[in-house]
Amino acid sequence: MSNSVQVAPLLSAREGRLSSSLPQWQAVALLLLVAGLYAKILVALFLQWVGPHSDPSFQHGIFVPLFALFVLWQDRKRLHAIAPAPSWTGLPLIALGLLMLIVGVLGAENFLSRASLLVLLAGLVILFQGWTFFRAVLFPWAVLLLMIPIPALILQQVTFPLQMLAAKLATALLQLVQVPVLREGNVINLASMPLDVAEACSGIRSLLTLVTLAIIYGYLMETRIWMRGLLAVSAVPIAVVANSFRIFGTGLLVQYWDPDKAEGFFHTFSGWLIFVVALILLFAVHRGLSRIFIDKGAVAASNPDPKGASA
Repeated sequence: MSNSVQVAPLLSAREGRLSSSLPQWQAVALLLLVAGLYAKILVALFLQWVGPHSDPSFQHGIFVPLFALFVLWQDRKRLHAIAPAPSWTGLPLIALGLLMLIVGVLGAENFLSRASLLVLLAGLVILFQGWTFFRAVLFPWAVLLLMIPIPALILQQVTFPLQMLAAKLATALLQLVQVPVLREGNVINLASMPLDVAEACSGIRSLLTLVTLAIIYGYLMETRIWMRGLLAVSAVPIAVVANSFRIFGTGLLVQYWDPDKAEGFFHTFSGWLIFVVALILLFAVHRGLSRIFIDKGAVAASNPDPKGASA
């Protein structure tokens, strides 16, 4: 009788160790399977970020997964405390992700095949960890969307209005300082030479990068969710205005200095300079909003109630 009593705890302990090791093997197997399915897709995406023929509009994409991993690492204690609650509702998302992958590969649609990875990951998390865990990792999961380049068809629909808007604002600024100018579409005609506001000068590159940086900055510097969203939204007009000032400055250089300054070093340097100015404006907007909408929670934490302290 005593032997059976001693054997029972040993068996239960062995079963506990076996069951605790199963999820680790499953995780390793799933990671290898996902890596095999998406190896070529991820390599092509990485080369589009930093390769020799990288896309200048999405070079910021390399920082997005690093930021998502940082968020997960920072929340590791809170995530570890969430009890697993596997849900079969993750299976439809897994099926949808695999279907998107098949359609994207067969149709040579890069965005669809790349986005399928996020859908597949969401399904796997829900299947093995549950909805509570997925809601806890929803922000870093959603941030990963920023690493995927926008389809060219949609990008063109956004780029052309930005070209026109930048040309209009730059023309208005030049007229404001009494520079004779005539705008024809996206071409700004100056006395010395015409300025063509091409797709590269539309501001789409700085817009996409600044929105991404605004989201990262908001997460690191703000605790209020609505303020983070406001900072991300404010990055759009900041990028548009900053790009218009860049074209305005180029027009002044062409008009009063040298038409050759519209290209080459000065053109590239002005792009970097204006982007730095845009970052400073984003910081200034945050400071201004923080002064208007004071974080009462932070104030209460730094200045405890003197009555409560004396009690």
